[in-house]
Amino acid sequence: MKKLKHYYHNHQQQQRKCIVPVITIVSFLSLNFILLFALRLTFPDATLIFPFPLSAERHLLATHLDRHPTFRHFRNVRLVSKANLVTYRGPTMVANTLHAAAIALSDTHHWDWFINLSASDYPLVTQDDLLHALSHLPRDLNFIDHTSDIGWKDHQRARPIIIDPALYMTKKQDVFWITQRRSRPTAFKLFTGSAWMVLSRSFIDYCIWGWDNLPRTVLMYYTNFVSSPEGYFHTVICNAQEFKNTTVNSDLHFISWDNPPRQHPHYLSVDEMSRMVDSNAPFARKFHGDDPVLDKIDAELLSRGPGMVVPGGWCIGSRENGSDPCSVVGNTTVLRPGPGSERLQTLINSMMSDENFRPKQCA
Repeated sequence: MKKLKHYYHNHQQQQRKCIVPVITIVSFLSLNFILLFALRLTFPDATLIFPFPLSAERHLLATHLDRHPTFRHFRNVRLVSKANLVTYRGPTMVANTLHAAAIALSDTHHWDWFINLSASDYPLVTQDDLLHALSHLPRDLNFIDHTSDIGWKDHQRARPIIIDPALYMTKKQDVFWITQRRSRPTAFKLFTGSAWMVLSRSFIDYCIWGWDNLPRTVLMYYTNFVSSPEGYFHTVICNAQEFKNTTVNSDLHFISWDNPPRQHPHYLSVDEMSRMVDSNAPFARKFHGDDPVLDKIDAELLSRGPGMVVPGGWCIGSRENGSDPCSVVGNTTVLRPGPGSERLQTLINSMMSDENFRPKQCA
């Protein structure tokens, strides 16, 4: 770890904000689930950015948030108007992610990581656990599951050409295929992986500004790529000399797949609870919005009461008679990490080991 800190010479000591999270798919489970999702992830130094294509849903969620004392106090949820409609397997999810990233750079000055989640994700650690574990790391690390071995995706995703009507239509339609197929690119190397990631501010800045034009070139290529969220950021970061050595090959999620994997992972339930905890991951997916396992996670891992936010070191109120300890706000820079921080630190130590860190970068 000493060598790693020496390599990342711009490691910052200042405590700064994290952007948690950016939800890029809000053609969503339900409005109530989005609200509950916000309750589980909000904390004073975070900004939550939710792209909303439909104004009626956006206004309804804004009303719900304004009624909750914590959201009303911190005003840290940004509901984005004029967001793209999101088409399954289309590039509009990447467009929404980049839209949210641009807002984060423009409106929120002090943050370190951009955490991209979906509405069917769920935290397995508290915000204090997450911040405590990340606070010891160089700020330019990028947690992104990736590989250059694209296998079957070469034939089924890289070669076909699709058009996403959501880029230019106001009503949602499915993508459609062009009869002609294309060859693999030679100007850059393709990478693929998970659509969920934790990206550094410096890399997000590069994706938006693209001073050598690589992010824009790759974006134009992925506009016609099947399931582009599973390849765009991966291909950009591994073809950029400035960033390819900053990758940690993990999406920080527990996900249960078939073998061989199908298009979608399993929905998680109480039966997978022990496996989720043992994975040491800070997030898991996918969940049904009303599954009892969410209540179990709230009670056993997050110490969260019904209708309340996840308590942190800043919550100094009483818990007596079911009261919300976060109704009284203390010092917002105080962290109170618990067992989740130790689990996450175990995972980070494994990912940053000599066996896993350098050998798995952009390979």
